[in-house]
Amino acid sequence: MSCLPLSEAIAQSRLQSVRLVATDMDGTLTCNGQLSGELLEVLEALRDRAIATLIVTGRSAGWVNGLSQLLPIAGAIAENGGIFYAANGESTLLTPIVDLPSHRQQLAAVFAELQRQFPDLCESSDNPFRLTDWTFDVQGLTTRALHSLKLRCRELGWDFTYSSVQCHIRPLGQDKAKGLLSVLSRYFPDHSPDCVVTVGDSPNDESLFDPHYFQLSVGVANVLDYTTRLTHQPAYVTGQPEGWGFCELARALVASD
Repeated sequence: MSCLPLSEAIAQSRLQSVRLVATDMDGTLTCNGQLSGELLEVLEALRDRAIATLIVTGRSAGWVNGLSQLLPIAGAIAENGGIFYAANGESTLLTPIVDLPSHRQQLAAVFAELQRQFPDLCESSDNPFRLTDWTFDVQGLTTRALHSLKLRCRELGWDFTYSSVQCHIRPLGQDKAKGLLSVLSRYFPDHSPDCVVTVGDSPNDESLFDPHYFQLSVGVANVLDYTTRLTHQPAYVTGQPEGWGFCELARALVASD
C-alpha cells in the first residue's frame, strides 16, 4: 500500500471529524531538532478549535513530564506507550510493572547481552531518566544490524523498536497505539478512535499507522525514508517533512473545522 498525499484527505473531507491529534515528537514536531514558533502557533490554534493534541513519543519519562506542562497540549505519552502525563500533572503507568528497580535490572542485563554482539552500542544520555524501557543510540547502526538486534531481543523475551534518534528495548506488548488507546479510554472517553488522527515519521510510530487501531493516520514527508521497512504505512503523507509537515496538517485541520 502506498501513502496518499494529504491533499486527498482534504478533498475527501477526511479531516472534518477529527477532535484529537496524537503525534510523535522527534522528526514530526521538531524542525532540525528544534521546536519552532510556528509549531506553538498551530498547537494553540488547534486548542482554540477544541481539537486536543497528545504527544506520543519515545522520549523518557523524566523529559516528557516537564514537556506535558509547558506546551499547549492535553498531555503526553512517554517511552513508546509506557507512561502518560496529563497537562494537570497527573501521571499513569500504562505498562503494568510490579517492581521497577527489578525491571530496570532486567533491562540492563538485556542491554549487556546485546553489547556482546555489538560492542559499540552506547547507552543514550536520557536512559537514567527512564522507567519502562532502555535506550541506546541508533547512529551508526545499519538496517541489517537493527534487524539482528530486534531478533535477539525477541529471543530474550523483549521487544525492540527504533526511531530516527534512539533504539528501544521494551516489554512485549508495549507500543504507542496500545498506550494511546488506554489513555483515550481513561482520559478522553468521548473521543473514539474514529475522531483521532495519528501522526509520525519513523518505525517506532508504526503501530499508530495500523488501520486496525486508527483509520486516519498521517506521516510527515520524511516517513518516506522508512516505508520499505514498515508493515503498516500511514494512510496519507504531507508535502513537507518534520515539523513543517505537521504544521501543514494542523492548518488543514483548523481550516476544515
